Order: sequence, then C-alpha cells, then structure tokens
Amino acid sequence: MKIEHVLAGFVPESRCRDGLALAVLLARQAGARLTVAYVHPPAWTTPGPGKIDAEWQAYIAEQTAQTLEQARRLLAGVRDVPIDYVSHGNRGSGRGLAELAARTDADVVVIGSAPRGGRSRISLGSTADQLLHGSPAPVALAPRGYGTSPPPGLRQLTVAYRRDPAAGQAVRQAVTLATQLDVPLRLITLVVSGGRCSVVKEMLARVREQVADDLETVARGHRPVRVEVEVLEGRDIAAALTSVDWPAGAMLICASSQAGPLRRVFLGDVSLKIIRSAPCPLMMLPRNLQKKSKSG
Repeated sequence: MKIEHVLAGFVPESRCRDGLALAVLLARQAGARLTVAYVHPPAWTTPGPGKIDAEWQAYIAEQTAQTLEQARRLLAGVRDVPIDYVSHGNRGSGRGLAELAARTDADVVVIGSAPRGGRSRISLGSTADQLLHGSPAPVALAPRGYGTSPPPGLRQLTVAYRRDPAAGQAVRQAVTLATQLDVPLRLITLVVSGGRCSVVKEMLARVREQVADDLETVARGHRPVRVEVEVLEGRDIAAALTSVDWPAGAMLICASSQAGPLRRVFLGDVSLKIIRSAPCPLMMLPRNLQKKSKSG
C-alpha cells in the first residue's frame, strides 16, 4: 500500500488529540494530504413540523461548525501538511467514516482509542468496532495518550505474521509502505506457550523452528527494505508482545481475518487480542487490499 490520502475521524473529546497526532505523523512522513472528518447525526428521514426540522438542522450545523473549528485550532501549527475539513451525516460514526473512506478514496482511516482504555493501550469503542468490521481502507488506531507526546516520526513497521495468504499480502503491503516512509520492517510471529511438560516443550521447540524458518523465507523475498525477524513467545499474546522492545515511532500492522468479507477490515479473535495488547499504534489491513495503481 502507498499512502497519499489520510482520513482522520474527529470528535470534540480529549481522545481526539491522539488520532490527530497519528494522522498528521502519517501524512507528513508519507507526503500525503489529510482530511479531518466529523460524522454528525443525519437529518430526519421523515418530515416533521417545519419549525422542529429547521431547529434540528440549525443545531447540527452549529455543532458541526464548532467541532471542525476545534480541529482547526488543534492543527493550527501544522504548516507542512495540506489539510481540509469535512462533515458527513450518519447514525454511526464508524459507518460514516467508512462511507467517507470509500467516497474519497482514502488510503487509511485514523482514529484514537476509546476513552475507557488504559494509557498507552488501545481500547475499542463503537466507532472502532464499526470501522474494524467494515472499512474498505486500512484502519490505524492510536493508543490513549499518544497525542500528549507523539514521536517525531515513524521509525519502524512491524508485521504480525502467520502462515496464510492474508498475512503474506500484509507483508507485501507493509514493504511498500516501509519503502515510502523510509523505515525498516520487522516481521514477528507470536508463539503462545501454555504448558511445561516435556511433550509441550518439544512441540513448542518445533513450532519455534518452523516459524523462524517461515519468517526468514519471507524476509529474503522482500529486499532492499531492511527486514528483521523475531519469534515472540509468552504465556499469552500480551506477554509475547511485551517480550520485545518497541522503539518510539513503532507501528504494528495486522491482516484481517480470513473469515471476513473480501476487501473489508474484519477482526478475528487473535487480531482482537493483539489490538488490546499492542504497545504502539496499530494498523489493520482489509482482505485483498487493492487501490488502483497504488496497490503494492
């Protein structure tokens, strides 16, 4: 994938800074344009008394203007990224962003974490849930607090790899993006070690050897990008992810579940656990991502 257009969802809440910070970082490093979008409730589909309709429309217009003005103020110091501001009506903010992504041919949709999540972790709210089960474009999620002290730029892309066609495509897309952003690529496979008996240990040893061979094979096929490979092991996915260093400016990339709809982001159980345990921003790729001549 190549990023030329970043779409950032914006809401007038504290978490909005996190998504905006990641969106600006991506747009700046990719040399892309940025669209900041506010999804507001739609107009009533059934006509009511004229005065009530007019009052509702005026209220929505006022809220939209105030929200986008807040976004402009937050990004007033950004001079090196072309930014425009749009609004869109939909009862679901995630569905509205997915519609905008399709309409504007966005290359990635960026949002922040739900407010209830722990600091530096990603929590999924209704907006993320809707996007992660239907966006036609990759979805990037910023951890809570990311906007407080964002890194100066992305410094590494890490792909969570497993042996299936979706992950293979994710690696190819990540190679293209790493080339565009001029950053190294790391391939990881997570191995969950749940037992201590000799049979389990022997089985895990074979699994580690096999996945290490898989990663090396994949890495050799994607030069000249600098590719590192690591097998991460832990008692669960969270422990495996935290068993390795994550530098400032890291981003984790995951492929959608094979069970999901074609060309849509779709979460499986493992992807959901990775999102909740990710120590950095995370990008979910749709199945069979194809973007005209920009596909990587």
